[in-house]
Amino acid sequence: MSRAQRRDEASQMRRFLRIVAAALALCAGSAPALAQGQLKIGVGFGLAFLPIYICEDLKLIEKHGKDAHLELKAEFQRFTSAADVQGAIAAGAVDIAPFGPAPLLAAWQQGKDKPRQILVVSGMTSLPLVLLSNQPGVKTIADFKPADEIAMPTLSSPQMYLLELQSEKSFGQYDKLRGQVVALPHAQAISDLVERSGPVKAYFSSPPFTQIALRDPNVHAVLNSSEVMGGKSSFLILGATRAYIDAHPQLPEVIEKAIDEAARIVHDDPRRAAQIYLTHEPSSVINGAAMEAVIREIKDEFGSPVFGMQTTADFMGRHGELKTVPKSWKEVVAPALLNSPSS
Repeated sequence: MSRAQRRDEASQMRRFLRIVAAALALCAGSAPALAQGQLKIGVGFGLAFLPIYICEDLKLIEKHGKDAHLELKAEFQRFTSAADVQGAIAAGAVDIAPFGPAPLLAAWQQGKDKPRQILVVSGMTSLPLVLLSNQPGVKTIADFKPADEIAMPTLSSPQMYLLELQSEKSFGQYDKLRGQVVALPHAQAISDLVERSGPVKAYFSSPPFTQIALRDPNVHAVLNSSEVMGGKSSFLILGATRAYIDAHPQLPEVIEKAIDEAARIVHDDPRRAAQIYLTHEPSSVINGAAMEAVIREIKDEFGSPVFGMQTTADFMGRHGELKTVPKSWKEVVAPALLNSPSS
């Protein structure tokens, strides 16, 4: 090969390399760079947190973050009470926290038009809540006697709002039974209900405690949440501040997709879901087979949509808990949820 031919070949190679470099630069410019980020999520205790446990064990948030070109690391911080975890998000100690529908609506109103306003980033579960009684003559809430106590986990739980909504329908007085409500841990409520020796005559329960209590032949269901709400209603919801969502606009969609994948695992493989749950919350009263049976019964009650928000908001507005009632559930959710089958 002559010197002129070698120079020409070298020149062609340089032009080729410049073309390749330009093409690579164009490709790099069209794909966003991976963003580094640590996501702190507050969690509590109970079957409602099953989707979060699945997300943690299978790293589903990291998986869907990577699909969105976000290099996320999710950390999960456990709290013993709803007040503690909601205080943590207000203080910025966690980025995302669980709320019941009513507390979320209250936080949404409290921070309205401010960066600290809480918005829904994803639903988690619409666990069915069931009012149980150990009195054979109690068929509706109108059958309770004035001395009958009604147990529930806390006085601000979703169960309290359901009881008040049903009281409004039955008596025209939403707080008629409020004085009969007592806050008891699930185990104590079940014990009192089964022993039938004290003033506790009813217990507003959630899975798996509903199924445990119903093992006793003297316990029966009086009312459930779908009857009160006319369909599904959210039990637990994930919320974040408006400022955090504005700063991380892709994150709600990542969380939504991760929760929905976890929900599909619950639906398709209840045994695996039961194993994951009992790994996070070992139990001496319910074994793997029994937990699997519970999850099979409620396998359709997990996912990112939120339900019953408007009904709850309207109720709170009627009784002074909300000064500003949202005209639609879409006012209280992050943009990623606007097209979800929520209500």
